Amino acid sequence: MQTLTGDHAGLMDEVYRGQRHIYDLTRKYYLLGRDRLIAEMDVPDGGTVLEIGCGTGRNLAQIAKKWPQARLYGLDISEEMLKSATRNLRRAGCVDRTRLGQADAARFDAISLFGRARFDRIMFSYTLSMIPDWQCALRQATALLSTQGSIHIVDFGMQDGLPDWFRQALLAWLAKFHVEPRAGLLSFVLQLGTELKRPVTITKPYRGYAQIIVIG
Repeated sequence: MQTLTGDHAGLMDEVYRGQRHIYDLTRKYYLLGRDRLIAEMDVPDGGTVLEIGCGTGRNLAQIAKKWPQARLYGLDISEEMLKSATRNLRRAGCVDRTRLGQADAARFDAISLFGRARFDRIMFSYTLSMIPDWQCALRQATALLSTQGSIHIVDFGMQDGLPDWFRQALLAWLAKFHVEPRAGLLSFVLQLGTELKRPVTITKPYRGYAQIIVIG
């Protein structure tokens, strides 16, 4: 375990200590676009996938099923969530090709955590809206990309195609779980794409409820 941002790590453990047991059952109704992102990830044979903010391991288990030759890595700041991830990946039969680590997404040493410095695919699934220093987390991810690597993001959009009452109600409800859709996310990833000289693809499914972004 690496040095963590104590307040945030403690907050996430407090939030998920009980919720982790029902997280996957409840979140499937509103964390939309995750399976689409996984299906389009196009992991190379024997490739490496790092999920930053892996939570219960649900996505890693799906990736393992879709891409059976992939080597999987998961990082989360919450020790409580990693307990569920370990259990769920064992049940999915992929724990032997998965390595988990606890650290702050904005500041971690991939070599000491995972024994490697580069990854072919890096995934953020509804996590940037919960990471306080989300820009730093994205910059760190760019430094971990392999030569042909790519970053895959799915998160809440700004619901610009949905009624205002729905948007306001959703934002208020999400705030109760310390979730804040990032209004500056699209401009920031475009800036990163320019700096990296990599293409950026943005889609806004479900009338802007979600946004799916690929860098690379």
